[in-house]
Amino acid sequence: MARLVALAALFGAGLLLAGGLTATGVADITTTETQSVTTTVAETTTEPATTVVTTLEQTTTEVPTTAPTTTSSGSESSTPTWVWVVLAVLAAAVIGLLVALLAGRGGISAEERQRRLDAAVGTWAAQGWAVVNQTAGSATMSRGHEVMVVSVDAKGQVDARSVSRP
Repeated sequence: MARLVALAALFGAGLLLAGGLTATGVADITTTETQSVTTTVAETTTEPATTVVTTLEQTTTEVPTTAPTTTSSGSESSTPTWVWVVLAVLAAAVIGLLVALLAGRGGISAEERQRRLDAAVGTWAAQGWAVVNQTAGSATMSRGHEVMVVSVDAKGQVDARSVSRP
């Protein structure tokens, strides 16, 4: 479960970072190149040689490709992208918590219940208590004039309570 929460947190942080970079314009990349080309033309005439200098300036702008958006008149959204990302992360966290809570509601198996009861009875027996009667979910123990019932509920909680002797 901890790994799932960590993975969801990492995914959410990545989405948040990507949305923040896109919203602030940091993701735009602009590159400018300047090239100079010198050409010498030699002619076989009696006039001196002519030098032609050509300067070529090229600007390249790379913008992340996005699908064109169309909006109808009056339905413009002014909510920044990072707000939607945060809401998506919160929704994922709520769904994860609900799954974790609902998965743990089933209780424990009958074998686990019996194992916990045996462990509790063993602990009390080591302190001088004797088993009078034991069923699948509880055990009656006594020591001298004291009587106690040890039980395990469906969620695995061990309960030891004293009872009066008839």
